[in-house]
Amino acid sequence: MRVTAKNTLRNKIVTGVVKSAVKKTREAVAKGSVDEAQETLKKAIKALDKAAQKKVIKKNTAARKKSRLNALVKKAAKK
Repeated sequence: MRVTAKNTLRNKIVTGVVKSAVKKTREAVAKGSVDEAQETLKKAIKALDKAAQKKVIKKNTAARKKSRLNALVKKAAKK
């Protein structure tokens, strides 16, 4: 039981980091700040990779989220 509680806590922390990084990227795109969006995209990709490495999220989920975020930032950069 204690191991489960410890792992759950760790997973919640990692998931929170991922969610906040993705949210910051989306907010930067919504503001129209391309430079900020690209910087936060790097942090979001790093967070997604770490979460997938720790098996908090699946590898394909991380790849899908990275792909969609990257496409969003590229679309904003073209405008």
